[in-house]
Amino acid sequence: MNAPKYNNYQDRQTASAKAKSALLERFKARPAPDSPEMLEKQAERLAIAAAREARMAERQAQKEAEAARKAEEAALLAAQEKIRLAEQKALDAAKKERALALAAEQKAARDARYAARNARRR
Repeated sequence: MNAPKYNNYQDRQTASAKAKSALLERFKARPAPDSPEMLEKQAERLAIAAAREARMAERQAQKEAEAARKAEEAALLAAQEKIRLAEQKALDAAKKERALALAAEQKAARDARYAARNARRR
């Protein structure tokens, strides 16, 4: 497409006036704000906006439900971990108790051997 050739000031002024009048015609050709066509478009826009709001509310409710589910799951995991730690602590305490009992039993046996040895010497 070739660029328009404006040879002088008059040609540029005429082209500018034509462009302004074309823009004005386009503006005047628009339907009035209270025409049925415009009211229909406005109602359509409002319906789209309402549907968008409903989708956003649904998405937000899903996010909140997911957050609640994750919080519940985390609480359950924390409770399970607490139970596991309590069981581990009980096992450790029992193991320590058995070790102390074994040590006391070994000491008693050692003391008995020592006492027997001393009794034989005398």
